[in-house]
Amino acid sequence: MSSLPLAVRDSSTMLRRNLLHARRYPSMTLNLLLTPIMMLLLFVYIFGDVMSAGIGGGGADRSDYIAYIVPGLLLMTIGSTTIGTAVSVSNDMTEGIVARFRTMAIDRGSVIVGHVVGSVLQSVISVALVGAVGVAIGFRSTDATALEWLAAFGLLVLFATALTWIAVGMGLISPNAEAASNNAMPLILLPLLSSAFIPVDTMPGWFRPIAEYQPFTPAIETLRGLLLGTEIGHNGWLAVAWCLGLTVLGYLWSTSKFNEDPR
Repeated sequence: MSSLPLAVRDSSTMLRRNLLHARRYPSMTLNLLLTPIMMLLLFVYIFGDVMSAGIGGGGADRSDYIAYIVPGLLLMTIGSTTIGTAVSVSNDMTEGIVARFRTMAIDRGSVIVGHVVGSVLQSVISVALVGAVGVAIGFRSTDATALEWLAAFGLLVLFATALTWIAVGMGLISPNAEAASNNAMPLILLPLLSSAFIPVDTMPGWFRPIAEYQPFTPAIETLRGLLLGTEIGHNGWLAVAWCLGLTVLGYLWSTSKFNEDPR
């Protein structure tokens, strides 16, 4: 069998393995999924009236804030889900299963490819669940066309792929699952420092460039533009550039660490 079909076959096997693990041990996925859902409910129902005063020129109501916050929470959901990927990769590296895989006649890269594809699928499912909660509490996107919905879905998948490769690298450098969780924590903290909850122009002047040009803000603003019809501006190409750059960086980092001598 040539190398490409072998790699596809082995990657599919590793994908099934990771999906079975996620199904048998759902506690990690549920814990990470509950974080953005709780944030959504907290900011809408506890802080919603106050926070809505900071958008729309001060004349917005709670429904406007729901529309504003949901795109940010969808991206935050992806960051939260990929923390589980870092923990899963670290467990594989420290519990001996990867050492066993290295002795078998399988494509070497299939181990991490299985993690990446499985994590992206879990991220898409998690985003769908959080989106369903958003719709249940009042989020609507009546003006988006089918093409804009497709572009929004593509952006979410691309963003999930980028963060997953970074999370895999974090899992590979971590000595244990706890360290992997701590190392990947910026993936869920960065949305708090973006335009997910309040507009960038309401932030202190010295902090605005950090919030505006970090990976989450351009992706959030692009998603808002696609779903709500707001101005996208330079955020579209900036979001794609961040996604492609992080994907390449994460891939090179992960494959380099994985191909090093076993620890």
